[in-house]
Amino acid sequence: MELIKTYKFAFKTSLYVTIVLTIFISVFLYAFYTVNWLLIALFSFVCFVVAFGVTQFRVQNFIYKRIKQIYDDLKLLESTSYRKKRITTDMATLTEEIDRFARDKKMEIETLKVREEYRKEFLGNVSHELKTPLFTVQGYLETLIDGAADDKTTREKYLDRANKGVERLIYIVKDLDMITKLEVGDVSIETETFNIIELVKSVFDLLEMKASKKKITLTFDRNYFLPVLVKADKQKIQQVLTNLVVNSIKYGREKGTTEISVENLIKNKVIIRVTDNGEGIEEVNISRLFERFYRVDKSGSRKEGGSGLGLSIVKHIIEAHDENIYVESEFSVGSEFSFTLEKAE
Repeated sequence: MELIKTYKFAFKTSLYVTIVLTIFISVFLYAFYTVNWLLIALFSFVCFVVAFGVTQFRVQNFIYKRIKQIYDDLKLLESTSYRKKRITTDMATLTEEIDRFARDKKMEIETLKVREEYRKEFLGNVSHELKTPLFTVQGYLETLIDGAADDKTTREKYLDRANKGVERLIYIVKDLDMITKLEVGDVSIETETFNIIELVKSVFDLLEMKASKKKITLTFDRNYFLPVLVKADKQKIQQVLTNLVVNSIKYGREKGTTEISVENLIKNKVIIRVTDNGEGIEEVNISRLFERFYRVDKSGSRKEGGSGLGLSIVKHIIEAHDENIYVESEFSVGSEFSFTLEKAE
């Protein structure tokens, strides 16, 4: 408990009481008896001590207990405990703490409102993403049941399309499972040392056919003659690179370019940049790019397929490595996604 303020209060109050009573007793003695200054001094001292003790006791019991009750009430509403702090009787300090508490609670309420809106939007997006392939599969199967199965050509075509719908459902469910595990920290990061240049080349080989359909060139910014060794989860970083390159192809221009560069950032860090000259992203959309199911192009991106979870998964994987991911984009010019990794010794 902070006693300075209560001591000051008790001292001043006792002083006023002592002065008043001393003057009163002095006048009384002067009027009816002989004035004894020693007696008056002793009376003043005793009066001050008694008044100080009574006032301090009353302050502690009347004010302190009530202020302590305020702290206890606040403690019930706040996760942090006030027991670790001194209980102060300073009204200015107490007012400041209550104002801080009110501001924190206001921010907490605003955050909860934002999360509630996000939850509603997320559920709507999940419903939409699952509904589209489900209805597609259902439509083809019902057509086959109604008699289209008798025609071999139609049967094979519809079964193939239904299978693609099922594959899309599996793709979405797998990504949902992955991001859920990433968000709750249920996915372990198995760190190993590997050559990031070789990993990029393998991603290029994997996506070469997909890029060739739009005549997009997958390339490095320069020739890398020496390996660049990093420490990370190789399989998950491959998924990061794959998602970023797939996005650059999906939103890239016909006969465009997707370029990857690997640069030393600081002594023990490298930064990997994935740059394209595609359609770019408007500034209003950049802050929401890594949200689950968020799509810049609400129609075109659905035609291209995908779960809508790619960038969100990328962000969570990089953050699980305790690294950072960045995005720079200019609409109708192109985009650059970059992330850091720890450099191996």
